[in-house]
Amino acid sequence: MVRAIVGANWGDEGKGKITDMLAKESDIIIRFQGGSNAGHTIINNYGKFALHLLPSGVFYNHTTSIIGNGVALNIPFLVKEVGELVKNGVPKPRILVSDRAQILMPYHILFDQYEEERLGKQSFGSTKSGIAPFYSDKYAKIGFQVSELFDEEALKDKISRVCETKNVLLEHLYHKPALNPEELFATLMEYRDMVEPYVCDVSSYLHEAIKEGKNILLEGQLGSLKDTDHGIYPMVTSSSTLAAYGAIGAGIPPYEIKNITTVVKAYSSAVGAGAFVSEIFGEEADELRRRGGDGGEFGATTGRPRRMGWFDAVASRYGCRIQGATEVALTVLDVLGYLEELPVCVGYEIDGKVTKDFPTTTLLHKAKPVYTILPGWNCDIRGITKYEELPENCRNYIEFIEKELETQITMVSNGPGRDEIIYRK
Repeated sequence: MVRAIVGANWGDEGKGKITDMLAKESDIIIRFQGGSNAGHTIINNYGKFALHLLPSGVFYNHTTSIIGNGVALNIPFLVKEVGELVKNGVPKPRILVSDRAQILMPYHILFDQYEEERLGKQSFGSTKSGIAPFYSDKYAKIGFQVSELFDEEALKDKISRVCETKNVLLEHLYHKPALNPEELFATLMEYRDMVEPYVCDVSSYLHEAIKEGKNILLEGQLGSLKDTDHGIYPMVTSSSTLAAYGAIGAGIPPYEIKNITTVVKAYSSAVGAGAFVSEIFGEEADELRRRGGDGGEFGATTGRPRRMGWFDAVASRYGCRIQGATEVALTVLDVLGYLEELPVCVGYEIDGKVTKDFPTTTLLHKAKPVYTILPGWNCDIRGITKYEELPENCRNYIEFIEKELETQITMVSNGPGRDEIIYRK
């Protein structure tokens, strides 16, 4: 059985914890898109970890962790991340890397930095991890698949051709040093040695695993609103963040994805630029940011303070719909226990009309939030394990959100720990 775990919002919904938790019943966990540009924070028996490239199921001895063909593969980063886990007492995970995955090149990171620098105030708020230049090259057909590392002559020829075009940009647009093809080839030979033990025909491997009835988890990065096509374009990531892409980014048939667990945050947060209708500011935002997550709402990759907002039912319902959510996991609910009242954005006012549909970006910039105010529960709910033991106002908040989402909330996370979860029938 294949299950996808994806985000409904801007990312940072707490997918890492949910994946780590559900991986217990899984045989295989797959990263199917994105790269090391976003992180999943996980707290378990081994300690606290921020994973960026590895799937969040690497902490179990019985699982196989896979980097799918849809991932932007930063090879030295992968090796470093595995090393960090082992150094901190985690048993070395079993990892497979798709031979069709494409390599994030050292110059992708440089081009990302140079372009953000060139754009100045018009920049995209990139994490400068090389993701946009990577996917741009992939679709321009000048990227490098892992399999190409094993044909040295063809690789040398391709590097030489790619460097010609890159060096024109470096010299005339960015005024930066040119790439050296010989040095780049030497670097890729180092990458080959690093990745060789993990390389596998992942699609074939998964075909057999599905036939054997293995439990497979697809782990998405970021959330619906950062999807290239369906998000807040152009302030999006450069890959598809949707469960549907899991089939492509892992190399399995789409009909095999039976469950889509969509993670929804009990309030809103976002890293980076872009429209954010329910955003709050000042002391109100600072207080929520300080209390949020585990140790505050700061990007797992960049350390940047996240932008904060109240729960946005319009964006979250759209996020669930576009993912094809079969169930919702509601996270960080425990954070809201300090509030007397909880505003929920239930509509957008655009040009004097109220809509409950999530609009395209040009209209989104005009949208003003329409709030319904719910009473808070004014207490700490951590440690509660049964739904009926939650305060009435807390249950009312969950059920109000569930109705707005039009999708059943089956899990409620009330703390950062692996076992701090309440299951609902």
